[in-house]
Amino acid sequence: MKQFLAASLLLATANAPAVAQGLPPIGGPYSPPFTATLSNNIPLAYGMSADQAAFALGVPLVYVRGLPGDETMLAFRDYGGSGLFPKRDRLYLQFRKGGLAGWKGDWGHNWMWQ
Repeated sequence: MKQFLAASLLLATANAPAVAQGLPPIGGPYSPPFTATLSNNIPLAYGMSADQAAFALGVPLVYVRGLPGDETMLAFRDYGGSGLFPKRDRLYLQFRKGGLAGWKGDWGHNWMWQ
């Protein structure tokens, strides 16, 4: 009896039409692209000012050295890690003539494994 019931249930569902999600109407609600859902959706770009770079990174920049307009700045990013051991990555930004000329990440040494 159970086999007959299972077989009839299988045949009933096999003949049911498949339902797929349709496209949203033109001009209607849509889901944003993946890059718009990220918390940091403004990438660093050459020629940015120090204020624009700080806004893109979401952290303040710290002066390291150099003359005004041709300086090296440092950004501490607190992404990742755990509650017990926070992770603080350093990102050095080089400015030339007031614009961003390059950047370099410095992950340093893990003090736990020394």
